[in-house]
Amino acid sequence: MRTYDFAPLYRATVGFDQIADLMDRVLTTESSQPSYPPYNIEKLDDDSYRISIAVAGFSDADLSVEVRENALIVSARKAEDDQERTYLHRGIATRAFERRFHLADHMQVTGASHVDGMLNIDLVREVPEALKPRQITISSSKQIEKDVVDAKAVN
Repeated sequence: MRTYDFAPLYRATVGFDQIADLMDRVLTTESSQPSYPPYNIEKLDDDSYRISIAVAGFSDADLSVEVRENALIVSARKAEDDQERTYLHRGIATRAFERRFHLADHMQVTGASHVDGMLNIDLVREVPEALKPRQITISSSKQIEKDVVDAKAVN
């Protein structure tokens, strides 16, 4: 696998460090990302998404969902109560895990539910009014002439 050095990008640009960090994170964690637990990411609407994580064997008290610095962190720790049980076959993995999802700007976690062994986390993109596209009205040229100040009068 190739490795890329983004140091020249950091030296030559200002304000684009998020893009370089994103590219660096994707390239370095692509092969080392654990596959447990399995998850789905669904697009429900133009601005709403759902992350569904298979968490069979975990209770609500074992699970933790946290948002910190544009990152969604889902973790689980199973209480040690297997001392009195003897397994002939143990195929349900209830090992501790931590799964991180990097959230885009203006993504908000609106809720989480744990139903039938699935942890569903709902997200919505809430773009502020100042950043939304707005329609500019086109006025006639007569109105513009009234508002224009004569450059010779000012200088």
